[in-house]
Amino acid sequence: MKAVLRVRLTPRSGKNVIEGIQDGVVRARVTAAPVKGAANEALCELLARALRLPKTAVAIQSGATARLKSVEVSGIATDEALSRLERGP
Repeated sequence: MKAVLRVRLTPRSGKNVIEGIQDGVVRARVTAAPVKGAANEALCELLARALRLPKTAVAIQSGATARLKSVEVSGIATDEALSRLERGP
């Protein structure tokens, strides 16, 4: 079972946070700068923590250098993933 999420990432934010879901796109902010994959790594950690899954279950599928990314999450269905992200911690 795998979920593919569309994520709009804003790096260099004041804190790591998932702002919500708008038009099927998860909006996230991370404190890391977009240098050497640091922002992508922070995004994967943030999503894993929010979804209560191990970090290894979350991977950038496409858009590694873009703000809009496709993120693959193993071990959860797309509907369940979006539901957990909307509910928050």
